[in-house]
Formats: sequence, C-alpha cells, structure tokens
Amino acid sequence: MIHSNLKDYLMLHFIVLIWGFTAILGLLISLPSLELVFYRTLIATVGVALIMVFRKESMWVTTPELLKIAGVGAIISLHWILFFWSAKVSTASVCLAGMATTSLWTAFVEPLVNRTRIKWYEVALGLLVISGLLVIFQFETGYWLGLTMALVSAFLAALFSVLNGRLTQRHTPYQITLYEMGAASLFALLFMPFYSAFLMDGAPIQWTWKGLDWFWLLILGGICTVFAFSVSVELMKRLPVFSINLTINLEPVYGILLAVLVFGESEKMTPQFYLGTLIILISVLIYPVLNYWNKRRKAVKLIN
Repeated sequence: MIHSNLKDYLMLHFIVLIWGFTAILGLLISLPSLELVFYRTLIATVGVALIMVFRKESMWVTTPELLKIAGVGAIISLHWILFFWSAKVSTASVCLAGMATTSLWTAFVEPLVNRTRIKWYEVALGLLVISGLLVIFQFETGYWLGLTMALVSAFLAALFSVLNGRLTQRHTPYQITLYEMGAASLFALLFMPFYSAFLMDGAPIQWTWKGLDWFWLLILGGICTVFAFSVSVELMKRLPVFSINLTINLEPVYGILLAVLVFGESEKMTPQFYLGTLIILISVLIYPVLNYWNKRRKAVKLIN
C-alpha cells in the first residue's frame, strides 16, 4: 500500500513536471502562438477521441450542455494563446511567474461564480502576490507585455477551472476534454482572420511546420495534453485532492528550473525577478494550507 502511494505521488510530480515543460515547448516550436494552439488542440482532440473509442466511453451530450462545454473550450483556447504569446515576447520564466498566480485568481473567481463569501486570508495572499508582481515589474520593465499576457492567461485559467468544476458534476472528464479541445481548436481557427488583420498587421497565417516542429507538437498535444490529462484523472481516484492541488502549485518552479537548464543564459533574470517570483510562489503554497486549516476548523466547529 505504501509502495503504491509512493508510486502515485512520484507519477503526480512527473505529470506536473510535464506541464511545467509546456512553456519551453512553446519556444522550441517556430509557429506563432495562435497557430501553435490550433495544432495542439487539434492533436489533443484526435488523441482523446481515440482513447474514448478504445475505452468504449460515451461521447453523447445534449446540445445545451455541448454549447456550455464549447464556451469553456473557447476560454481555454484564448488562455493558451496568451500563454504561449507571453513566452514568445518575453521568456519562459516570465510567463511561468505570471501563471503562478492562477490559484489565487481562482480564490477570487470561485466565490463570484458560485456566489460564496471571499475569505480574509485569500485577500491577504492576493496582496502578497501583488507585492511580488510589483518587485518584478520594478526591475524587469522590458518584460511588462509578456508578464501582463501571462497574468490575463492565469485569470482565464482560473475561470475555466471553476467552470469545469461545475461541468464535471454532469459529464465524464473525457467528454469534457473532447469537446473543449475541439471547441478550442475551432475558436483558434475562426480567430485567425482577426488575428492576422489587426494583431499581425496583415501578416499571413503560418501553416507550415519547420524543422522539428512536428515532433514538438506531437509531444505538446500527445504527452503534455492527452497523456498528462488521462493519468491525472486516474490519480484523482487514489490521491487526496489537497495533496494534488499542493503539488500542482509546484508547476512554475519546475518550469523555471527547466527553462534555465534548456535555454541557459537567455533565461537568466535579475535577482529581483527571482525574489518577486519567490514571493508569489510562497503565497501560492501557503494558500492550500490555509484553506485546509479553515475547512478543518469549520468541521470541528460543526461537530462541537
């Protein structure tokens, strides 16, 4: 039993390590962010569909529910477009520093969507995150655009996570992923004319792959999306949600370390950048601990 749990925890860290590698893949692939997201979600859609056929999972959902899932898929598409765009206009480290705010965005988005009260410690941790961002902005002014994109991307990640929390009560994870990835791919395709005309000054869409783009895209769509997702779903059946969320918070740490190892000097930032990132990560790691303490305190109070 202990050996089995240890194996599950090691696999969980491996999955988080894979997710931390996505920003690096975005820089290794020569495609612009929109085209990259289109191919990633297309590959993921095909991959999840094949898994569902192999596992004999039902693909049927009602039209109203399909439209809701597709709406979340559009949000995911925009999230990934900004995520990869952020890495390309700045660095993978800057992108991941902004993405480290996702769980704290969730702390504010979830009460608004589910109409619950905002907790005092979430406000305090939010202010701590802002202080970390101010440290980064003060000394890394050349990367303000990339960091801003990453922050908006983190907000969208929080939004679709909360909305997915509702969808998982009515549909299987594979159904949600299949139609969200399909909708994300369609959104990226429909967004291309506007993207080309207004954001890229009329530059043509880059459809062709260069060099090893095909290989990195297969890793991004197959391993980082389909494989990582399916394994994480299996782990959720055996591991506590608290420990899973706490481990996922380490994604920016793994990503920044990998970026320095892969890209070397180009990813090295000022000491102030790492100080600001450390402040953000401390707040991110403290959040699930305080949340767990608050739930236990309420449970004890209810029993008494």
